[in-house]
Amino acid sequence: MASWPAGDIEVNGLRLHYTRTGGARPPVVLAHGVTDDGLCWTPVAEALAPEYDVIMVDARGHGRSDAPEQGYEPAEQAADLAGVIAALGLHRPAVLGHSMGAATALALAGAYPDVPRAILLEDPPAWWMGTWDTSPASEERQAQMRTWLSELKRKTREELIAEQRAAMPNWSEAELGPWADAKLRFSPSVLSAFNPNAAATIDWPATLRRITCPALLITADPTQGAIVTEESAAALQALVPQLRIAHIPGAGHNIRREQFDRYMEIVCAFLPQWAATASS
Repeated sequence: MASWPAGDIEVNGLRLHYTRTGGARPPVVLAHGVTDDGLCWTPVAEALAPEYDVIMVDARGHGRSDAPEQGYEPAEQAADLAGVIAALGLHRPAVLGHSMGAATALALAGAYPDVPRAILLEDPPAWWMGTWDTSPASEERQAQMRTWLSELKRKTREELIAEQRAAMPNWSEAELGPWADAKLRFSPSVLSAFNPNAAATIDWPATLRRITCPALLITADPTQGAIVTEESAAALQALVPQLRIAHIPGAGHNIRREQFDRYMEIVCAFLPQWAATASS
């Protein structure tokens, strides 16, 4: 793994950590999913670093960032990311997000439409559909997820890597170490993000209609665990008409980890369309 500089920034009363590849290149900000952290993007950053200045941010409660007890809703996450972009003096970066980070990118582009030059979304939660599942069955699934994540913290790094290697044999070895490290570092406070009511704190249709920048949605197969369906992708495109959709078969929720080469082909084909004017 490359050795990149890292630092901390005070944003919204919190200390947020980031890692940056650097260089006088167009900036790309990477926003990770819940219980991951910035360095989980390492394979993507290594692929992008020759052409882009890649900034990997640890969201609040993750990695080496501060972990308040509350404030894990999309609006707070978007405000944090906007603060990091401003503090680093990034001029209209592209923002690539996965899962929670993709929801953050959507909220950022809607609430701060002049901040991102483009957004790229890897299988975000389809909160724009406006259906918050608060049934007892949903609450039970959320409780099971919280229990599973808590149990991860009782395992060693080596145990986590071995178990994930067996569970996800199509992940590269480069994915396993950062994934395990992130699971040992995240704060239990982030488990409040596993709450369907958190999605209802934003008026998603109104927010998404304010997005003006280019947007790319990367989808995969719901039968393998992906979140976004054809129906929800079409609904997002109706709210964000400039949205492009790229489907990658043979992958679940962790699209880049399961189909890395095709994922990077799509990302690298989309980014240069705005990068040529990134300094303007």
